[in-house]
Amino acid sequence: MATAYERFNLHATPEKFYIEACGDGANDVLVIDRVSTEMTLSGIKDIPPSGVTRPICGIMGTTRLVAGMYLIVITRKRKVGDLFGHTVWKALEFDVISYKKTILHLTDIQMQDNKTFLSMISNVLNTDGFYFCTDYDLTHTQQRLSNTSPDFQEMSLLERADQRFMWNGNLLREIIAQPELHKFAFPVIHGFIVMKPCCINGKVFEWILISRRSCFRAGVRYYVRGIDSEGHAANFVETEQIVQYNNAQASFVQTRGSMPFFWSQRPNLKYKPKPQISTDTNHMDGFRRHFESQVLIYGKQVILNLVNQKGSELPLEQAFAKMVNGMENGLIKYIAFDFHKECSKMRWHRLQILVDAVSDMQEEFGYFMVSSDGKVTSEQSGAFRSNCMDCLDRTNVIQSLLARRSLQSQLQRMGVLHVGQKIEEQADFEKIYKNAWADNANACAKQYAGTGALKTDFTRTGKRTHWGLVMDGWNSMIRYYKNNFSDGFRQLLLPVIMVVAFSMCIICLLMAGDTWTETLAYLLFWGMASALTAAVIVVNGREFVDAPKLVQKEKMD
Repeated sequence: MATAYERFNLHATPEKFYIEACGDGANDVLVIDRVSTEMTLSGIKDIPPSGVTRPICGIMGTTRLVAGMYLIVITRKRKVGDLFGHTVWKALEFDVISYKKTILHLTDIQMQDNKTFLSMISNVLNTDGFYFCTDYDLTHTQQRLSNTSPDFQEMSLLERADQRFMWNGNLLREIIAQPELHKFAFPVIHGFIVMKPCCINGKVFEWILISRRSCFRAGVRYYVRGIDSEGHAANFVETEQIVQYNNAQASFVQTRGSMPFFWSQRPNLKYKPKPQISTDTNHMDGFRRHFESQVLIYGKQVILNLVNQKGSELPLEQAFAKMVNGMENGLIKYIAFDFHKECSKMRWHRLQILVDAVSDMQEEFGYFMVSSDGKVTSEQSGAFRSNCMDCLDRTNVIQSLLARRSLQSQLQRMGVLHVGQKIEEQADFEKIYKNAWADNANACAKQYAGTGALKTDFTRTGKRTHWGLVMDGWNSMIRYYKNNFSDGFRQLLLPVIMVVAFSMCIICLLMAGDTWTETLAYLLFWGMASALTAAVIVVNGREFVDAPKLVQKEKMD
């Protein structure tokens, strides 16, 4: 497999960018013409001494905005760990550099639009969770990598990457089109990676959790639900748990994703906007495309639908079940489990009901395993596809329980756990395991909903706590604010009137008039003003939500 360069120096002159590959024996230089935007391969001897030089960690790609082309580079990184001897990095900081030396050629409106686009790009880049590796393919699972041809293994990282999880794919289009430049770039995934050395019974092994978030139908919580016409589901995440011991390795893969039909849940200032199922769309086309793709990639599918089976979530559950039955596909099984009902009143032990119900299917699916001598001893033949409304909190809890059950079997086969031993009894490892899955929940939640996950107290401690309920309330409040007020430009006149009127009510109470009738008159006037403006805002909630101004694209473009 061709590897990519790991370090670079960026030399900038008024006419060109010179990106110098650093490392033993490296002599290549990527030259980008800031006027024609042409990219060419050159040598160190062509770097002019007059350029301004700075080190960079990698090239995210290039993009065209109103002002012209921009180069996006990674400026700071942190080592996460080593995956089978390959260093995995987390990108921490980025820089967006204009090809143009000035934007004076733009009108005021164009300048504002360009500023808005730059702000949107920065907002995405500042979302935590971008990872990369310069000599290993992070976009594929262990099983997919083992089932590849020699030709595939000779491809560059850019050519062989799973496009679902390559978040800088569109940004690298120009570099991808020129094979001689492939060593200057690498795929960047978005999600979560944790790598922990662990010890049980004196045996040290590596435990790894990788969540790959799909760049197709990406976007924030209430604005991106369901699927698109190609069958790509919102907030689709592939989570792989890997364990490595004494040159043997095992992997267990699960997925999560929005219910794969056409539905929406647009913010309208209510705490939980009512979901709407599209009535003028052929759901089955996209639905079939989604699951045909899932079966092709992962094998048999067991759908774990964790939404409420009453209230506003019930029609979604019923629609999902009806479409699965309509497919008449024996490779797809549907299980509905009302998470909130079963676990109400802190009865979280009842989750074991679902884990036990799918135990036979989990045994049938198995997991991918390679012995210490490099021989594939088993493969995973199916995957659990879990979902709730957001595919975050409830989903992560269930996934962590299924992953633990798989890990129990893997560690026993590897000889780490003795016969009869349980993972739950290994206090040190249990702490690592629970915290990592809770961190995974937080990462996925921040990327989709803007806050940390709910219910992580159960994931971290194995039980629901009153403090966890308080933190869930706090995160829910932040989610409400962000989902309604932080993605665009609001109409502020009526909200300002309402605040002023309510404030005047308070002032009237604190500073009473000369007579009670005067005070009552003021209270009635300002109270009516507050109530009327509040009613108008609630009735026309969508008009006051801070909605995205621009149509979102499937990837950063």
